[in-house]
Amino acid sequence: MAALDAGCSQVMLGYGMPRGTGYAEVGFSFNRDVVGGLLRRRMGFGGIVCTDWGVLTGAVFRGQVRPARAWGLEHLSPARRAHRVLDAGADQIGGEAVPGLVVDLVRAGRVGVARLDASVRRVLREKFTLGLFDRPYVDPDRAAAVVGCARFRAAGLAAQRACVTLLSNAAPDRAARLPLRRGLRVWCDGVAPEVVARDWRVVDRLADADVALLRLQAPYDHRPGQFEAFFHAGSLEFAAGEMARVLTIAETVPTVVDVYLDRPAVLSRLAARVAALTVSFGVCDEALTDVLAGRAAPGGRLPFDLPRSSAAVRAGRPDVAFDTADPVFRFGHGLTYQD
Repeated sequence: MAALDAGCSQVMLGYGMPRGTGYAEVGFSFNRDVVGGLLRRRMGFGGIVCTDWGVLTGAVFRGQVRPARAWGLEHLSPARRAHRVLDAGADQIGGEAVPGLVVDLVRAGRVGVARLDASVRRVLREKFTLGLFDRPYVDPDRAAAVVGCARFRAAGLAAQRACVTLLSNAAPDRAARLPLRRGLRVWCDGVAPEVVARDWRVVDRLADADVALLRLQAPYDHRPGQFEAFFHAGSLEFAAGEMARVLTIAETVPTVVDVYLDRPAVLSRLAARVAALTVSFGVCDEALTDVLAGRAAPGGRLPFDLPRSSAAVRAGRPDVAFDTADPVFRFGHGLTYQD
């Protein structure tokens, strides 16, 4: 609701479907209870609603057959699925190139022209709001001056710094607590040494370091197929070997760890053993080290719970938010340097 209150004008529906909620147990793209009832009427959303990709027909993606993601309506034909999408209240059908299905529905009298006009009106309104009819062509000279300009890059870096989230900062050794004082000897892994060298002395041997700085990727299982491999899924726990490596470093020298959370992760062992723990969401090394050095304050807050174990995740319900018992860090957690 906060996104709608802030002026969100477009919503994309996920692939999931509700279970045991009282809403129809079909995918959100086909779900009149959710789109027309909850989103449109109860929440008052009047903007564009787009389905996720490929909910009507299957496709071949890089040699791999991808069946339609028509959860709950797998038994229906593509035409009947299209009818359900329009009946639910969606305006755009993502990733499909079968306009003939909608034309046939109109010609058969199953969908009225007024229903299509409502969606067309929403899409045109957005285009007028964006000025696409006033300025339909790009001015290449202006684009060259605007795209990637210093002001926009500065705003981008500021946004990256603001999302760095400090989860723990309780190192007994004050030198290893954030922000790290300038001039420390730092051994780094996963961070560009030339960026670290802006504030600290980079050393090649762990034994020579005052502090170790590591950047990690949230764990995931590698999946076959080019499409599945692009989307990270599977275990939220680090592999035993990787966890042992990080904990050995933390036992040797006070260690600061940042984890890129493109998905939740089990960080319970890290939180208990490292000097300081941050998480981030796609930030560059420059933005992260600005925060670690104290030039910017950590201002991020967790957008989800971080579970204590994979077993705790499996014990929770898959379609209920915040249903994992006793998470290590809860939604909204984030410290400042004054905490």
